[in-house]
Amino acid sequence: MCIRDSLRIYEQEFSLKPLKVNKRIILGPGPSSANPEVLKSLSNPILGYLDPEFFKILDDVRGSLKSLFRTNDNAFALSGSGSSGMEAGLTCLAERGDKVIICSYGYFCERQILMAERLELDVIPLRSEWGKQMDPSLLEEALKKNPDTKLVVATHAETSTGVKQNIQELGKIVSKYDAMFMVDCVTSLAGTELLFDSWGIDFAYSGSQKCLASPPGLSPCALSNRAYEYIRNRTKKPSSWYLDLSLVNDYWREEHIPQYTVAVSSIYGLYESLRLLEDEGIEERWTRHKDNAEKLRKGLLELNINLPISERDRLDQLTVITKPNHIDDVKFRNRLINHYSIEIGRGLGEFEGKVFRIGLMGESCKSEYVDLILEILKKEI
Repeated sequence: MCIRDSLRIYEQEFSLKPLKVNKRIILGPGPSSANPEVLKSLSNPILGYLDPEFFKILDDVRGSLKSLFRTNDNAFALSGSGSSGMEAGLTCLAERGDKVIICSYGYFCERQILMAERLELDVIPLRSEWGKQMDPSLLEEALKKNPDTKLVVATHAETSTGVKQNIQELGKIVSKYDAMFMVDCVTSLAGTELLFDSWGIDFAYSGSQKCLASPPGLSPCALSNRAYEYIRNRTKKPSSWYLDLSLVNDYWREEHIPQYTVAVSSIYGLYESLRLLEDEGIEERWTRHKDNAEKLRKGLLELNINLPISERDRLDQLTVITKPNHIDDVKFRNRLINHYSIEIGRGLGEFEGKVFRIGLMGESCKSEYVDLILEILKKEI
């Protein structure tokens, strides 16, 4: 066979057609559906990442993120998923051999431990029962035993279990010691109260794809001045240049010191999602998530569907329900997709095969979607 013939076969096998994606109602742990106005904003012309017009967009996004996080310090968006924010924090806020306490009460807390171990940090896993808030006294005891701890890590909204942790209380404890405080806010940002400065947080990271109702691909972050100065003055620079939070912050600040080409179009989308959030009101969006979650839980209880998470510990953005024994996990979720074009989440880790997870976040947090999923569950379970 000649080269020309082989190339012709190759072209036939890999001929791409115009992309067409089926519309879903996404009621899982994330991503959520994106607002149509946000999707429209992605089609704006590309600007260079050093264009003065783009700097104005960055400044507006930074100011809006500072308001959203409730901070007077620093805010920006990493070009990467929420996991990039997770890894950036661990990479920058502790050095090899430093003691890091990681509060673990779910699947994504365990991911933090795995990352920290790869970075060769001296990890102190503070594990507690899945499906319940961690008792803050456990952190107090751990810090008393390890007063030289460099960093404490906690997750605000653990989507694997549907539990909201009392970050304010943990922050009070951390403030008694000379440790920095890092918080995973991937699911909580814009969906429930979050007060970065008041709660004594040094670094918080989130994701664009949940309560902000923007496409996946960005990790909105807040960074305290104390943490920023620590990273800048480290004896040994962070091992990742790309995830160096001080360099990212320098690009987003007024000086706009260049680092790498950021995800320009994704930042357009984040800008639009923040504009829509400001139109709605931050506290009003918190209330929308709370009201729809309460409506969902009330309807589930009326259907005699078990809610394994206590009322005190429940997360508004995601509700965990016990999977009935007669229901096949995979077949049921596939039926929802194939017959109703609805996605819900499966259990993870200790909850695998035992629960379903119903998410109400951002654009997917609508009263009519609550009515729809309750109607379907009444018919199918």
